[in-house]
Amino acid sequence: MSTQFQHVGLIGKYNAPASGEAARESRRVIEDIAQLLIRRGCDVSIESETANSLGIASYEVLGVEAIGQSCDLALVVGGDGTMLGVGRQLARHRTPLIGINQGRLGFITDIPLAEVEATLPPMLRGGYEEDRRPLMHARVHRGGRCVFDALAMNDVVVNRGGTSGMVELRVEIGGHFVANQRADGVIVATPTGSTAYALSAGGPMLPPSVDAWVLVPIAPHTLSNRPIVLSDAAEITLEIVGGRDVNANFDMQSLASLLHGDRISVRRSEHSARFLHPRGWNYFDTLRKKLHWNEGGS
Repeated sequence: MSTQFQHVGLIGKYNAPASGEAARESRRVIEDIAQLLIRRGCDVSIESETANSLGIASYEVLGVEAIGQSCDLALVVGGDGTMLGVGRQLARHRTPLIGINQGRLGFITDIPLAEVEATLPPMLRGGYEEDRRPLMHARVHRGGRCVFDALAMNDVVVNRGGTSGMVELRVEIGGHFVANQRADGVIVATPTGSTAYALSAGGPMLPPSVDAWVLVPIAPHTLSNRPIVLSDAAEITLEIVGGRDVNANFDMQSLASLLHGDRISVRRSEHSARFLHPRGWNYFDTLRKKLHWNEGGS
């Protein structure tokens, strides 16, 4: 059968169990999807950690970087955390991504396992909606030099560690001083990340079509410090002014023990993740379903 994607990389949960019933079920899911792809005329490669963890040896095995270099499509089976990690790595290759939800919420891995047989074949033939998600490029500068460099799809979080006390941060936007904030921390989130930690800290939800970020203080000392929506064209800089045991997190990547005077700069990356959704997909339908809006209503 005709397919728009000749070579598909299949990626499962990185932390999939090495044995037991859960591992057997994960292996069955991956192999069933691989066979569905082959029946549709696709060449299939399994991501190396997925293959090793689940004991799959009957397909070509490629690392994530190699999937980006050689595959027309990456199909991710897992939760949003798995997709975040894969999306960051494949964005520079412009590899389109389809997410099959084997997690909980599934904001970006949005195809339920039970619907794969019906949903995936039309998408392989070109029946999909494309959704591009810009990434953040974050750097930590210390003494005039860069000591950490990372991409983030969800958010950059600067906060206090396990010790008591607040963090004091100097906030600059586009090179202009905005405020010194005393809080448990500050979140800079993309539209993708606006439904993650930023949402639980009181921030607004941003549709992915909006070219903006949200800056959200975490438990601010002054209640007039409120979340603010910012254009993603401006660079945001957070400087550590005070506090102990301060750390930074870039999606699932962490940097502990920040020092006073360290500056965390966040700007829009040149790379975007390319998500493919079933035909008719709409962001607000996803919010309504995942957040259980209108339950009990007419």
